[in-house]
Amino acid sequence: MGSVSRAAGCTVLHVDMDAFFASVEVRRRPELAGTPVIVGGAGNRGVVTSATYEARRYGVHAAMPTARALRLCPTATVLPGDMALYTEVSRSVMALFRSITPLVEPLSLDEAFLDVAGAGRRLGDAVAIGEYVRARVYDEQGITCSVGVAGTKFVAKLASTRAKPDGMLVVRPPEVMGFLHPLPVNALWGVGPKTEETLLRLGLRTVGDLAHVPARTLQRALGAAAGTHLHELAWGRDPRRVVPDEPERSTGAEETFSSDVDDPAVIHRELLHLAERTAGRLRSIDCLARTVSIKVRFADFATITRSRTLGTPTDVGKELYDTARALYDALGLERARIRLVGVRAERLVDAGAAPQQLELGAREHGRRDAELAADRAARRFGAGAVRPATLLHRSGRPGGAGPGAARTGRRAHPEG
Repeated sequence: MGSVSRAAGCTVLHVDMDAFFASVEVRRRPELAGTPVIVGGAGNRGVVTSATYEARRYGVHAAMPTARALRLCPTATVLPGDMALYTEVSRSVMALFRSITPLVEPLSLDEAFLDVAGAGRRLGDAVAIGEYVRARVYDEQGITCSVGVAGTKFVAKLASTRAKPDGMLVVRPPEVMGFLHPLPVNALWGVGPKTEETLLRLGLRTVGDLAHVPARTLQRALGAAAGTHLHELAWGRDPRRVVPDEPERSTGAEETFSSDVDDPAVIHRELLHLAERTAGRLRSIDCLARTVSIKVRFADFATITRSRTLGTPTDVGKELYDTARALYDALGLERARIRLVGVRAERLVDAGAAPQQLELGAREHGRRDAELAADRAARRFGAGAVRPATLLHRSGRPGGAGPGAARTGRRAHPEG
């Protein structure tokens, strides 16, 4: 069967990078190829953010505590992650998508919907474009992706999941029911643990079971909106179009301590670290923040947030930190035991369009120039190559082991 007939009725692609963070780390460390790799925090409270498929075979998955992941896969290499690098790779991938079609709707750093209806004359049908995307991503970035091709966003996303890793699945409109109905009910968008429990109590285990229940029955069990939504999806009806991405509105970072902290100096140092990371992220996406917010989670898991709007938008870490520290100090917590702190930049504006505040007698080269130089050093020598002196531990290295140390379940690999 030719590719034209395979793509009949299909104009939507869902492209999802395979184990994105972990794959980028393996690209940077080719000696780890084919081995279990975990990206995430170390220590008792570290959490897995990404894992290679070699690690997933042991049951490791995202959001799992790192300590448990290492019990399941003790030979895994644990890496702390490099968000600036992942963001850079993501921007390149999204730029590739936009060279194919302007109708690109990112869902996160590593996945996006593409409407390729207008690209057919230039690049071929949706199947040919899916193959082209996979080849270009691998050739340019050295990582793999999986592609779902369908007539709707919902089915395309399910198809890319079924195609993983490093595959492509096409589901034409006549094939939708055969594809959807055998799937478990939790494959439907909007079916979380509680909804799944309700559906299972009703004897509805597959999407096909749900599809053949009257919509009114579902509405009585789940509510009018949820019942209608799931009934439509169960029959493959998803009228939503691919909507080009809106400007990013916020970005930030947070850290869970390995043990509860009650020392303000430690909190201040972590706020500085998070502010520096957030500022680097702002500069990588060419945005400035109008508002800075902090999150504080206590030992009993109670959580509070505070925010402040700046007089002038900024992407300078020192300015984000000064605001974040002032917000924290104003809480008057004294020796409260803190589990987590976070810094977030909000109400983002395009850096090129934002007004610049001119100060009388200001230095020709200020703090922002220094941080831009640090960004260049990080791109060349790795994350953490340049840090504020406050973030240097007694060993003289930021963050203890440093960005180049690859941790395993037992000990750190020597550098070099």
